[in-house]
Amino acid sequence: MKNFSHKHSPLKRKLQDKEVSIGSWLTIPHQAVIEILSTAGFEWLTIDMEHSPISIETIMNLIGHIQGNNMQALVRVSKNEEVPIKRVLDAGADGVIVPMIRNKEEAEQAVNFVKYPPLGKRGVGLNRAQKYGTAFDTYQEWVKDEVVVIAQIEHIDSVNNLEEIFSVNGIDGIIVGPYDLSASMGYPGEYDRKEVKEALERVDEITKKLNKPLGFHVIDSGYEKTLEKISKGYSFLAFSLDFFFLGDKAREEMKKLKEKL
Repeated sequence: MKNFSHKHSPLKRKLQDKEVSIGSWLTIPHQAVIEILSTAGFEWLTIDMEHSPISIETIMNLIGHIQGNNMQALVRVSKNEEVPIKRVLDAGADGVIVPMIRNKEEAEQAVNFVKYPPLGKRGVGLNRAQKYGTAFDTYQEWVKDEVVVIAQIEHIDSVNNLEEIFSVNGIDGIIVGPYDLSASMGYPGEYDRKEVKEALERVDEITKKLNKPLGFHVIDSGYEKTLEKISKGYSFLAFSLDFFFLGDKAREEMKKLKEKL
């Protein structure tokens, strides 16, 4: 496992330039899954701590394996609170995706929990990210300019307050969580409903008007829907997730096999 390295963040640069960056989602806490996904060419993996059984005890090893396989390690934290955010950052994460950001105040809160004073309110501790106390000054400078903070837009309130969320200094981009967004409108998983489509279009319009990077988590394991998002101007794409890649391929091939028997 490589130690955390205080390097420039390729993802940060791509977000700033709105260049396409494609990663995926990790819910199975195993080194082998990371190593397998690394062979596909993903630039980053997001470790999901909100909707998976992954615990804080396993995070450091997962982050290290992701970084050791030449990808950046993001963590979708369990909630927008100080302790979950600072613990994964102290473990060496390159950035965080913060769920259910609904307004400017919540976006400011997330940034405060990421940044040290005077830019924020993060408590100071020494762990892997700070090279166990030997490189705090270097890490402190890295956090100022290189850490990635993504606001997850997954509630209709988020859509209504999107311009204010983008106004917060330290928010590098957004990623739309389609399941929860549709659920917040009373239509969980019904992406084709007129109301849900209109909400997604508003996100597109506001983000493009403000010249900000558009992000989306595409659940489908086929490439077509991710390609469709790229053609619409999305640049920060989470392409499916580990168990869909595994399960969809297994089901598809078993179906074909059974048809030949």
